[in-house]
Amino acid sequence: MKDAALLQHILKLPHGKASLKHLVRELRTKGAEREKLEAALERLVARGDLMELRADHYAATASGREFASGRLSIHRDGYGFLIPDRKIDGIQGDIFIPADATRAAMHGDRAIARIKRIEADGRADGEIVKILKRAHQTVVGEFQAGRKGYFVVPQDERLRDWIEIPEDMAIPRSGPRDRIGAAPITVTSPAELVGMIVNVEVLEFATDGRRGEGAVGRVVEILGHPDDFGVDVEIVIRKHHLPHHFPPEVLEQAQNTPAIITSEEMAGRRDFRDMPIVTIDGETARDFDDAVWVDRLPNGHFALHVHIADVSHYVRPGSPIDEEARMRGTSAYFPDRAVPMLPFELSTDICSLKPQADRLVLSALMEFDRQGDMVKQEFCRGVIRSAERMTYTNVHLVLEGDKAQRERYAALVPRFEMMQELALVLNRKRQRRGSIDFDMPEALIEFDELGAMTGVARAQRNIAHRIIEEFMLAANEAVAAHLEKAVPASIYRIHEIPDAKRVMDFEEVAQHFGVSLGVATPVKKFSYTARHRDGTKARREIATLNEPIKITSRNYQKLVAKIEGRPEERILTYLMLRSLKQARYNTVNVGHFALAADFYTHFTSPIRRYPDLIVHRLLAGTFDGKTYSNEDELQEIADGSSQTERRAAEAERELVEWKKTKFMVDRVGDEFRALVISTTKYGMFVELEDLFIEGLVPIESLPGERFAYYENTRKIVGQRTRREFSIGDEVTVALDRVDPAERKLQFSLVEPEVRQRTKKGKKGGK
Repeated sequence: MKDAALLQHILKLPHGKASLKHLVRELRTKGAEREKLEAALERLVARGDLMELRADHYAATASGREFASGRLSIHRDGYGFLIPDRKIDGIQGDIFIPADATRAAMHGDRAIARIKRIEADGRADGEIVKILKRAHQTVVGEFQAGRKGYFVVPQDERLRDWIEIPEDMAIPRSGPRDRIGAAPITVTSPAELVGMIVNVEVLEFATDGRRGEGAVGRVVEILGHPDDFGVDVEIVIRKHHLPHHFPPEVLEQAQNTPAIITSEEMAGRRDFRDMPIVTIDGETARDFDDAVWVDRLPNGHFALHVHIADVSHYVRPGSPIDEEARMRGTSAYFPDRAVPMLPFELSTDICSLKPQADRLVLSALMEFDRQGDMVKQEFCRGVIRSAERMTYTNVHLVLEGDKAQRERYAALVPRFEMMQELALVLNRKRQRRGSIDFDMPEALIEFDELGAMTGVARAQRNIAHRIIEEFMLAANEAVAAHLEKAVPASIYRIHEIPDAKRVMDFEEVAQHFGVSLGVATPVKKFSYTARHRDGTKARREIATLNEPIKITSRNYQKLVAKIEGRPEERILTYLMLRSLKQARYNTVNVGHFALAADFYTHFTSPIRRYPDLIVHRLLAGTFDGKTYSNEDELQEIADGSSQTERRAAEAERELVEWKKTKFMVDRVGDEFRALVISTTKYGMFVELEDLFIEGLVPIESLPGERFAYYENTRKIVGQRTRREFSIGDEVTVALDRVDPAERKLQFSLVEPEVRQRTKKGKKGGK
């Protein structure tokens, strides 16, 4: 019996419980069959599908409300939440785990919790009973010395256990690795390491979860002092466990990959080398996945060719490079460097669509009518020779009429004008079907020639970005629709309908600004007595929907258009994004909510995303009459890729926030215009208008009187004057304190009269 069938059998038993003796008798297993049964039970226990209550007695964690398996998220104060793998009847959201019930678990571990209490509002408490998989085999932190010996304090404040380091395990056995761009670090004794950042392999995990007891490790890398240039990047890479060193066998395979395209490799490929195909990327891009070409057909339609680097030709299934790429899942991009999915020999050379070089591609050839409807599509293997390596800036200048750039690219100017025309047609088509265009400004970290950060600016977007975005969306949709019909199973990029509660939470905020998604439905409210985490009691009101809300992407699209250009646009757009689910990979196609697309996948970036490489293999298989039908493995790849994508995104976001905080250290006392983006009982979070930097104005620091936070209106209100602060307010703040270690900034409100009085005082002092 297969694992899935055995699990379903146990789920059908009373309370989802069974003993080995009962299963052996019921399934009539003997000898080798019994051994297979025992092995299957062990696998299900290891995955968290079964909980072994006592020897040879099992309970399905997906049965009832006794147990739940999932990922543990721990707060720096010790308590945490188990994020369940499945929806549990009667429970809303995650399961609260008190600090004394986390046991020896660490942030990020996969674990099983016993559900101890479910409150009337659906909130649940539990305790960790088993750790399924450790999230941290290594921990990066600061090496310290104490009375009892040496230890490492983790950089991640959510990891509460200090790691004990025996003296004979403080110096890396193989010697310290060289950091990129830094001189090697040599130490001869543990005392020399004190105050330095190291990476530690955990040999023994804590058994009781209390700080300083139990966890033991050995130093495997010395990164340098906390303030050394580049150490912040190294810390973030290791904190998020991003694989950053290619194994020798991967490097050897990459170095031995031939760069010359042979006649055998050309056979069966379409030759596009005589066409003026171009790449369009950012100024600092080093790898070029995609190249495009547009023409106008005699019937007035547009011909669009999207050529994507044929990585699948060079990276074969099961090869060392393929296994490494699958583990990495995606490339990670930091302000001053990248951690690539593929070795540089492939990512920036052999596979990259460099100008004036022959390159192998998979091509999507599409024809669109004047309304943006695709009337014909074809996919093939090809070879191209990019005519130009264009940048977004130069294409934008050409289309804006810059004389110098139009002369420089005179032969391509008509082509770029057609690209702009087609991109606008495709964009209007997406708008008509309800696709949402969130145009959130992004922070761009600026550096000087020595690599030191000099500022934070708004990343500029122009029509050239729109051109590439529309063309890649079109190709991804076309490939997804084709594979839906052509293969038994595929990987899709899905974006599910948002949860009703998140939508209604956002609707409350939107109505405060006088706008709405237009999805309000009758709400039923009732009150009950709730017990807080600290044991106190209070009356609480619950709002429930009398009927399911009907939400479509058009509701969001209309609101985005309504708030465009208004002062509150940025904050409402940000909150709208938070109300939506995260896009992810899956073998079950449920469409893409935000794009209003029935079919969508990732096809256009196989150099930096593993799912794109898999989609290339599936598409190439249709050329040869081969189909790949192992849906279970595809789902494993989809799930793994979703996780590695989130891991890389969190690492990228953390480093940017860290660099922003370090940049503000020398600006304590400066004043800034800011926007209130959130209000809490602790105070209000503000974002500086020009720097895209956030910080907290503590509620106790607000001047003139005592203020209180009112949760029902999300406002901070003065107790005497009734002065209010709410989301979207524009304020002036002064930077009071910077905590680089925790990446936190603290501001205070600057009142006009206070600023004026200060200026008068300075004048009088002179």
